[in-house]
Amino acid sequence: MLLIRSIQEWLYGNEGEETWNTLEVVEHLVEAEKHNWIPRMEFILAEGENNPFPVFDRYSHLKDTSERTIEEALSEFHTLRMANIPKLRAVVNPHDLEKTGLHPEFGVVKLRELLSAWVVHDFTHMAQMVRVMAERYRADVGPWSAYLGILKRS
Repeated sequence: MLLIRSIQEWLYGNEGEETWNTLEVVEHLVEAEKHNWIPRMEFILAEGENNPFPVFDRYSHLKDTSERTIEEALSEFHTLRMANIPKLRAVVNPHDLEKTGLHPEFGVVKLRELLSAWVVHDFTHMAQMVRVMAERYRADVGPWSAYLGILKRS
């Protein structure tokens, strides 16, 4: 039953109080895919700096906790991302990248900054999930932890 325990620890382990587990991160990515990146891109292209784009609730995935499996959440994320990539390709040309919009917190932002943030946002959460999954093995690896950078605490 070690494998079952590991899967549960991978999905529900976190980095401490007020941090997200792997399933919560995937649910956050789903919400961002629906309500953040493409809608804000479209808003910048349509509105420019005339109006701030709608606030994205980064914690909305915690308010409506579903009982779905990780497979179901990943499937929805995949479906949404595959639908968003053609939208991105269809709308953005190199001249659009310098267009600006009005972020409700940061003020004026460029479309290229939004799109770059999208990429780094994904990287951030991938790293977060890997850290949580690796932490489950801290005790198991014994002295090798000295050579495993992901297990080093800052």
